[in-house]
Amino acid sequence: MIDVAEVQGSEPSVRAPEIAAGAYRRSRLAVLGPLALAAALLVLVLGFALTQGAAAIPPGTALALLVQRLPFVHLGVSAPDTWERIVIDVRLPRVLAAALVGGGLAFSGAAYQGVFRNPLAEPYLLGVAAGAAFGAAIAHVLPLPTGSYGFGWVPLCAFGGAAVAVLGAYLVARAGAAVSNATLILAGVAISAIFGSVTSFILLTGGQRAQPVFAFLFGSFNTASWERLLIGAPYVVLGALVVGAHGRILNVLQLDEEQAAQLGVDVTRTKLIVLAAASLVAATAVAIAGVIGFVGLIVPHAVRMLFGGDYRRLLPLTALLGASFLVLADVLSRSLLAPQEVPVGIVTALTGAPFFLYLLRARRVDGLR
Repeated sequence: MIDVAEVQGSEPSVRAPEIAAGAYRRSRLAVLGPLALAAALLVLVLGFALTQGAAAIPPGTALALLVQRLPFVHLGVSAPDTWERIVIDVRLPRVLAAALVGGGLAFSGAAYQGVFRNPLAEPYLLGVAAGAAFGAAIAHVLPLPTGSYGFGWVPLCAFGGAAVAVLGAYLVARAGAAVSNATLILAGVAISAIFGSVTSFILLTGGQRAQPVFAFLFGSFNTASWERLLIGAPYVVLGALVVGAHGRILNVLQLDEEQAAQLGVDVTRTKLIVLAAASLVAATAVAIAGVIGFVGLIVPHAVRMLFGGDYRRLLPLTALLGASFLVLADVLSRSLLAPQEVPVGIVTALTGAPFFLYLLRARRVDGLR
């Protein structure tokens, strides 16, 4: 006769592996499910964006021209040569540049918010935009040759200006071995004001040579090219890998810096590495497309509201959805006043500014830090 108590007592030991395996599968599904959906959404958005433009190319033909370029694929698409050049050489690099910049800005925004433990932080917090605009203005007014080093002097100087701004903010905020979050933010605001005033002076006194800076200040993908995309992508990928490797530590930093230090985290070193990598990503995005604001504010906050604050999942989701968001914003910028284009920075500002005001209101009401 079987003892019921004996069976009941042994049941947990028999079912424990099954329960653990089920919990593991559910945890993987909770992580991989949203990532798969976000990746699928990005593919759909990229395909849709390729079909949009002044040239009336049927969507099926545009996608077939793209698929035909894949290895071992021969569809025999019958289309004018101009259509293939438009899809492959004009629209595709522009769409991929928008995805790279959108993903980079959103990713770096999530990193800044994790370091500062503040949902209002975004990539231009440390003066990246102001420094980049200053560098672009200098490149336009100086008699420099165009087209140098693939990127051209304008984005190269913009990258340098953004790097100087971030480094300056960090050096001002550093006191010994510690870096104060509040001081770093204030230093970034002050440096932004300095660079902004100098850039305004250049625009007022630079004459016709300074006029192209206005387009750079609002952001645009008009100058997107395969060359610029291939040069900028490695920097974005490198910075994203460095930040992504610190996802677990960013989770620990959300508790408290003192608690994180007690758990063995080198807080100052971690903050410096993450800020440097995130700034590299944001500055490269500025070098590719100009100043595009609010992407790094809207997307990370929306992802955090929908999927939680685990940075191991938040960072990749933010990159994928940020890419989709900016690709759609670029499509909208091309369609609002077609054939004239609205700078994509205006579209993101019209979307992001009300959201920023909402966050300010929520912080005041809920008493967030």
